[in-house]
Amino acid sequence: MKRVAPIVLICLFFNPCFANEDKKESINNFSKTRFQNIDLFNKVLYLIEKNYYREIDQKKLINGAIKGMISSLDPHSSFLDEEVFQKMQEETSGEFGGLGIEVTQKDGVLIVITPIEDTPAYKAGVLAGDKIVEIDGVSTVGLLLEEAVERMRGELGSTIKLGVSRENEKEILYFSLKRQIIKLKPVKSELFENKFLYLRLTNFQKDSGKYLAKAIKKAQKTLSKKKTSLKGIVFDLRSNPGGLLEEAVNVSSLFLKEGVVVSTEGRDDSVKDVKTVKKMGFKVSDVPLVVLINGASASASEIVAGAIQDQKRGIIMGERSFGKGSVQTIAKVDEKQGVKLTIAQYMTPSGKKIQALGIKPDIELKNLGPNWLKSSRQNRFIREKDLRNHLTATIETKDEKQLREKNSKTAQKTKKMFRDFQVLQALKYLEGVTIYSDILKK
Repeated sequence: MKRVAPIVLICLFFNPCFANEDKKESINNFSKTRFQNIDLFNKVLYLIEKNYYREIDQKKLINGAIKGMISSLDPHSSFLDEEVFQKMQEETSGEFGGLGIEVTQKDGVLIVITPIEDTPAYKAGVLAGDKIVEIDGVSTVGLLLEEAVERMRGELGSTIKLGVSRENEKEILYFSLKRQIIKLKPVKSELFENKFLYLRLTNFQKDSGKYLAKAIKKAQKTLSKKKTSLKGIVFDLRSNPGGLLEEAVNVSSLFLKEGVVVSTEGRDDSVKDVKTVKKMGFKVSDVPLVVLINGASASASEIVAGAIQDQKRGIIMGERSFGKGSVQTIAKVDEKQGVKLTIAQYMTPSGKKIQALGIKPDIELKNLGPNWLKSSRQNRFIREKDLRNHLTATIETKDEKQLREKNSKTAQKTKKMFRDFQVLQALKYLEGVTIYSDILKK
């Protein structure tokens, strides 16, 4: 009975569901080296069962071995139990319970890729790049990524305390977060100056392309009533952790007429999976476009930015993206468990790889933060209107008063947005494009 567990493991290695469906191999095809390695595992397991100072949980031991084996491949490959698999489905459908952070692991350290907008982590002030060093007072050192994620899950409404190490902070920062049902609203939009549309996509969940199309159509309808048209779009993909590949294709297809969106390169270089632009459906392929990205823009965000950049459809502005360009697939081990494996790498239409490199913006632009506006005004000229008790040019007319009040409301509405340096620069770029286009038409 002591040697049953290794036999179970061998069955997992030879499970047809785990292998490539086109290449089902029998036990006889395995190399001598592989049998020797399995025999080594068998001997170690036997020694543990025989000599460890107390009784062991055989299933826990085997699962631990599998998790360790798969985690040694790369940060994105992992063993999935039933609960984890269900969690993954919830996250891409748009509603799930949790903290609202995307995490990865580097050199054994748990790192925040990005906090998802309007979630507990985002509202508490957790930032991209933060290192999670404690979970409820327990160190994360030595924890596998999946184990750390599992500890952050819990009953809805319960509180969790994260200890975070942040660059330029001498002490650990602590955040108390309440686990919630997180309803993701993937698209936020705003019209500026009755000609520019600001679009923000927070993640690539199901129907993200449709939500974006709806927001663009709404803006076009509003402008049409004012007898004007859309002059430019700022598409904000900053801190967007990615999501569904199909939605990356759908979103790209809104802005592109035709061509390749992304291709994948696997173990066999001769076999490539190519995703192309959907030619049918709603499009805004002729409106000037600026795409904003930063170091927390990952995966599907990088696919879209790369496609727009390579096809010269728009200007990519901001900071180099995260560099998550690997493709994962889920293979079932049995009816309740599976593995997530990296099987390929994404490439942009021109053949550039994204993995570990990211997308380099056409215009590199740091986000200077909310204090940039204050500093930029320090050396401005003093004008007549700045003088105390200055004389106005005329008595304000009724029309002037209405215009002033309207402009005041617009300014209040957009005040927060214009404190965003990168958004403001994107709008300035589009303003320049519009002016140049108008000059050419004259």
